[in-house]
Amino acid sequence: MSAAEGARNAAPKVTEVEIHGIDTIPDADRTSGWTDLLRIQFGGANTFATILLGTFPIVLGLSFWQAVLATVAGVLVGTLFLAPMGLFGPRTGTNNAVSSGAILGVRGRIVGSFLSLLTAIAFYSISVWVSGDAVVGGFQRLLGVADSPGLRTVIYAVIGLVVIVVVVFGYQFMLLVNKIAAVANTVLILLAIVAFAGVFDAGYDPGPSAYAIGGAFWPTFIAAALIVMANPVSFGAFLGDWSRYIPRETPQRKVLLATVLGQLLTLVPFLFGVATATLVVGSNDYVVALVQSSPLWYAVLLLVVAFIGGLSTGTTALYGTGLDFSSVFPGISRVQATIGIGVVAFAFILIGRLVFDLLGAVNAFVGAIVVMTTPWMVVMTIGYIVRRGYYDPADLQVFNKGGIGGRYWFRSGVNARGFIAWIGGAAVGLLFANYPPIIVGPLSGLGGGIDLSLVLGVATAAVLYLLTLWIAPEPRYVFGPAGPRGVRSVERELPPVVLDSGSAAARALARREAKLAARAEEAA
Repeated sequence: MSAAEGARNAAPKVTEVEIHGIDTIPDADRTSGWTDLLRIQFGGANTFATILLGTFPIVLGLSFWQAVLATVAGVLVGTLFLAPMGLFGPRTGTNNAVSSGAILGVRGRIVGSFLSLLTAIAFYSISVWVSGDAVVGGFQRLLGVADSPGLRTVIYAVIGLVVIVVVVFGYQFMLLVNKIAAVANTVLILLAIVAFAGVFDAGYDPGPSAYAIGGAFWPTFIAAALIVMANPVSFGAFLGDWSRYIPRETPQRKVLLATVLGQLLTLVPFLFGVATATLVVGSNDYVVALVQSSPLWYAVLLLVVAFIGGLSTGTTALYGTGLDFSSVFPGISRVQATIGIGVVAFAFILIGRLVFDLLGAVNAFVGAIVVMTTPWMVVMTIGYIVRRGYYDPADLQVFNKGGIGGRYWFRSGVNARGFIAWIGGAAVGLLFANYPPIIVGPLSGLGGGIDLSLVLGVATAAVLYLLTLWIAPEPRYVFGPAGPRGVRSVERELPPVVLDSGSAAARALARREAKLAARAEEAA
């Protein structure tokens, strides 16, 4: 056992409000293992939000087996991009947005905060929407209650409020919820084999005339796979929120394995969505229709799946965004940021669900997540490789502490190399994106109906980043003792870190450190 392991604290109580923000997690407080990272990913995705995404391949007109292939392809490709994103937390002790400061600059890393906000609003909204709709369907089926906007608003509010409460308590409470979801929802979902054995038909095939994208198979197949892919990609901005609690000496292969296994297990809810969507084809409200068509005993169980799932997906989405915005706006604590974003997201839920088309909104949001987040993940991964996994945790926190200078200051806190690559990749992706009716890029028709946004966006980001690293080599000091891998560097003097003790960031840090010291004194 290493000295760090021997000095490690016991995990905080579930009911103890987390006091860490995006500051570096001390070695003694890194009480999670790689299996916790696996469980929190699977638990966060083993929900009706993922099930809803799983219905899209059928909604777009694919047969059952075509939809299965599109779903598996989406999960595998998404996992390929996602897996490296868990490696940053153990190295840096902070979340991925702050870790990206090594690539984008300590100020430029707000790109990661923006992407996490986009993802949080999308998946928090989806989780509350579909969980609330399942409860509405259950009330209609079991109690004979009539559907109404007022009923839906109350149910959405209850689920949304419970999610916020869990997130306010923090990581340990969220980990408990997702451990429960990983097991309970898997059992309940698998019972669908019994519930629908007499009515499910694996030969479901509406025929070529049903293909929704250009009336052709491949454009429809790729569109379906990209929607599914949004689920693993959505974890990209958040993996560091949880992996930062993993000890730094944990082997990289275990961290990678946690993400691969966690995402492969999401095929359970995905394929549930694919299979059950064939039973309610043509319905305007999948969740309510599924509850109505289920055997009574299973309709009751679906309410449990909906409630637990709403908590797990909502908490994983909202937690990281609260962390990020408490650092972008230092005068706001993690708890305050979480509550504020939760309120804004809830307003979006009401407007999006009660005023606009749910499926259209989901399609647009997941499309934006894929197109804008994947190039960022590619830039982050290339940066990890060329830097041999070297990061200076202290210098990553310069902006959060109200200072300037350090390894990752670059020019005014922004690294133009990484920034150009991300902007270029995201811009090209949006130009070619085709997520009607909201996102339709002006060049989307050049693919002959096939969505080229992901391929071109990722390729553009990778080429631009490597090109800028070659044209304008980074300072030698950002690469650490072993030096760069596969790229050039230049010798420059490391700028000293200068802190402004009177800044809002410095005062917020002082408050957090005082709380940590008080907790340590109580424990002693």
